[in-house]
Amino acid sequence: MKLTKRNKILLVVVLLLGLSYPVYRFVKKINPNTKFVVGQKLDSLNGVYVYYNGGIDNVEERNTSPDGYNIGLKYQCVEFVKRYYYEFYKHKMPDSYGNAKDFFNASVKDGQLNKQRELLQYKNPSLSKPEIGDLIVLDGHAGNRYGHVAIVSMVYQDAIEIIQQNPGPFADSRALYSFEKSDLGYKIKNERVLGWLRMMENWNSDPDKF
Repeated sequence: MKLTKRNKILLVVVLLLGLSYPVYRFVKKINPNTKFVVGQKLDSLNGVYVYYNGGIDNVEERNTSPDGYNIGLKYQCVEFVKRYYYEFYKHKMPDSYGNAKDFFNASVKDGQLNKQRELLQYKNPSLSKPEIGDLIVLDGHAGNRYGHVAIVSMVYQDAIEIIQQNPGPFADSRALYSFEKSDLGYKIKNERVLGWLRMMENWNSDPDKF
């Protein structure tokens, strides 16, 4: 069958896309920032370290606790937040697997228990203001379909500071997200933020009223 000009163009586009995706995935695994080496300490919160991961899709060995609890793949974002909760709070999640965005369960109501993680879950926006130690969950996007997770390290009047692992080879381990307070609650002004999770003993039974 003779290909039309239009079909030839479509075929070339398909071939280029098919070839470029593996190249794209490969590039995301290598370390383009020669200032750091994979596994290098970058930051810490309460004695729990953030390590450099190189390319955002780089995967090292799995980190497990002495008693076999799955902490995650070094040095991905999930591994840091789970290691932080395990070391600082002595907390083990009933479901210790899943991608970053999977930490948020859309079926859980605001302020109710996320049984998979054994943490209270708050939606964005929520009646509960983010607190230090909360686990922030971000949805995926075109360049990272797995999402992202981080820990709230500071809360200001209209912004939160997060500490994160594997945000990208040139990104900082700390970032600021502004939030606003309205009749709907506290909303972090980043459309990828799905919500935040909190240890139950950190829960304020009388949250801010407005």
